[in-house]
Amino acid sequence: MYSGAAAAAGPPRRDFISVTLGPEEAVGVGGYNNSKAWRRRSCWRKWKQLSRLQRSVILLLFAFLAVCGVISYTSMGEAWKGITNKSLDEQRTEQEIPGLKLANPAVLPAPQKADANHGDYPELSLQKPPKPPHVRRGPSNLQIKAPRRDMGLKTRHDTIRAVEEQVEADKVEKTEKSIISWRGAVIEPDQSTEPPSSKIKESEKPSSVEAEDQKEPVPINERQLAVIEAFRHAWKGYKDFAWGHDELKPLSKSYSEWFGLGLTLIDALDTMWILGLKEDFEEARKWVANDLVFDKNVDVNLFESTIRILGGLLSTYHLSGDSLFLEKAKDIGNRLMPAFKTPSKIPYSDVNIGRGTAHPPRWTSDSTVAEVTSIQLEFRELSRLTGDEKFQKAVDEVMKHVHTLSGKNDGLVPMFINTNSGQFTHLGVYTLGARADSYYEYLLKQWIQGGKKENELLEDYMRAIEGVKKHLLQRSEPKKLTFVGELAHGHFSAKMDHLVCFLPGTLALGAHNGLAADHMKLAEALIETCYQMYAQVETGLSPEIVHFNLHAQKGHKDVEIKPADRHNLLRPETVESLFYMYRFTGDKKYQDWGWEILQNFNRYTRVPTGGYTSINNVQNPSNPEPRDKMESFFLGETLKYMFLLFSDDIDLINLDKYVFNTEAHPLPIWVPA
Repeated sequence: MYSGAAAAAGPPRRDFISVTLGPEEAVGVGGYNNSKAWRRRSCWRKWKQLSRLQRSVILLLFAFLAVCGVISYTSMGEAWKGITNKSLDEQRTEQEIPGLKLANPAVLPAPQKADANHGDYPELSLQKPPKPPHVRRGPSNLQIKAPRRDMGLKTRHDTIRAVEEQVEADKVEKTEKSIISWRGAVIEPDQSTEPPSSKIKESEKPSSVEAEDQKEPVPINERQLAVIEAFRHAWKGYKDFAWGHDELKPLSKSYSEWFGLGLTLIDALDTMWILGLKEDFEEARKWVANDLVFDKNVDVNLFESTIRILGGLLSTYHLSGDSLFLEKAKDIGNRLMPAFKTPSKIPYSDVNIGRGTAHPPRWTSDSTVAEVTSIQLEFRELSRLTGDEKFQKAVDEVMKHVHTLSGKNDGLVPMFINTNSGQFTHLGVYTLGARADSYYEYLLKQWIQGGKKENELLEDYMRAIEGVKKHLLQRSEPKKLTFVGELAHGHFSAKMDHLVCFLPGTLALGAHNGLAADHMKLAEALIETCYQMYAQVETGLSPEIVHFNLHAQKGHKDVEIKPADRHNLLRPETVESLFYMYRFTGDKKYQDWGWEILQNFNRYTRVPTGGYTSINNVQNPSNPEPRDKMESFFLGETLKYMFLLFSDDIDLINLDKYVFNTEAHPLPIWVPA
C-alpha cells in the first residue's frame, strides 16, 4: 500500500508478493496446461541448455537409428514379397498338377510310403570302393526312372522318334535335393523296408512318372541300331505267326503255349519302351488292355509267372506311367497268392490262377530253392505300390525262414526245399547253376532294393560268396580260367552252367554298392571265363553246360562240351554281366565281346521269315540244328541287355535308381520318406 509521505520524500518503492501455486491452482489459473505450444517452448529451452557436444551426440544417434530403420524396412519388404510369390507359385503348381506339393529343397527326395514305420536295422559299415566321390541326382519320389527324353533312333530304312512330354515334370524337378554317392556306394540314411500300411491314401500312393534332370540325349550308335534291327526282326516273326501267344516257333511259322498268357509280348514290353519302339509298344498295350485275361482255368508256375508277367507289368508301369499295367499287375499278384498257403509258408510251385488253388509238382512235394527265393523283388514292389502288405509279408517270411535253416555249407544252399516241413532236401549238393542260381542274386538285390537296411540278406550274400570261393572256385588248363564248379557230397565237379554267368554282373553290382573290392576282381576273372565259353566254340555261341579241363592235355582247350549239353537257348546271362562290367568299368572290350555274340546270333540263329531260334549244336557251324523255338527271354532279356551294353548313357536305366529282376525287368530302388 502507498502512503502520501513516502511519495513525497523520494521515488516510489515497489513491493512484490511471492505466491506459490500448487498443481491444482496452476491448472485453474492458466500455468502448465499440457498444450502443444507450451511443450514445444519447454523442450526448446531444455535443448538450448544442453552443451554443443551433447546435442551432437543426440543428433548422431537419431541419424543412425533412421538409417537402420530404412535398411530394415527394405529387407522386410523383399522377404514379404518372396513369401507372397512363393505362395502364388505353389497355388499355380497345385492347379496345374493336382495333388502335388512342392518339396522343401532341404529335404532328401524320397518315395511317398504307405506307412511311416521305419525299419530298425543297424547301419552297415561299407567298404570304400575305389571310385571317387560324385554327386548324383535323385527324383522327388522314387530313386528311379528311365531318362525321359527324345531318342533319335535311326534304322537302315527310317528314324524312330520317342518323344516324351516333360513340362510338368520339369517343375517338380526344381524342388529336388541332390543325393550323394560316396565313392560309388550309395549312402541313403533312414531307409525303411517295412511293409506299407493297407490303409494307404490315394494321394499318398507313389507315382510312377518321376521328374528327373533332363540332359541332352545321347545319340544312338551303330551297334544299338543293330540291336533295334534284331529286335524288330524277332518281333516281326512274333507278330506274324504268334501274336498273343506265349512263344514263337519261327521255322514252322506257328506258336507254342505254356500258360496261354502272351509271355513273349509281356516280357518284351519294357524292352520296346527302352529301345524307343513306341508304335510297337502301343500296339502291344492294346492287346494287354483288351485281350490279357487272367481269369482262366490254367496252372502257371509261380516263379516263371512272377518274374516274367508280374515283373514285366511292374517295370512297364514304372517306365511308362500307364496305370493299366499296375492294375494288371495287381490282378496277377492276387491270383498267385494261394501258392503261399502251405504248412511251412514255403510256396507251392504251381498255381491255378482261375480256381485259386495251388499244388506242388505231381512227382514231389518239393520246390526248388531258387524259385521260392527269387520272387521277392516283385511282390515287395507290388506291396509298396498298392499299400497292401500281404504280398511283401508272404515273401519276406520265406527269406527269414531260409535264413534260419540248417543244411547250408558256408552259406551255400541245397537245391530243394520241402513245402510241408520247410526243410532243405537232397542235402550235400551245391551249385550256382539251375535250381539255386537266383537265390544268391536276389539276396544282394533285395538288400539294394530296400535301401541297404536288411542286414540278414547282406550277411547271407557275403557268407555265400565266401562259400563259393572256398568250395566251388577252380582254375582250368591251359589258360587258367577261373570258373565256378559244383560240389556233390564232397566231390568237386568241373561243370559250369551258362546260367552261372549271372555271377560276374552280380559281384560287380555288389562292389559298386560298397562291398568288398575283391568281388570286382573275381567278377573280372569270371566274365573272361564266360566269354571264353563262347570264343572257344566253333559257332562262337556258348552251350548250355560246359566242363573245364583241370589238367593240361595236348590239343585240348579249357572248355569241353558233352553231346547232351551243346544246345544254345539264346540265353542272356553272359550279355547281362557284360553290361554290368562295362557300366562300372568303361572297358570297351566288354562291348566288343557283346558285339561278337550278337553277330553270331545273327549268323546262326536268325530265321529269314522273322524271329530267332534256339539251336541244338553250337559245335556245327554248317548245321547248328535249329530247335524251332524263340524263348520269351530273348526279347525280354538278351536283346535288352545288348542295347544297354552298347549305350554310353549311364542314365539309360541308371543302376543307382533301378535294380533288375532276374528276367531283366528294372524295378525301383526305394529311398527314404
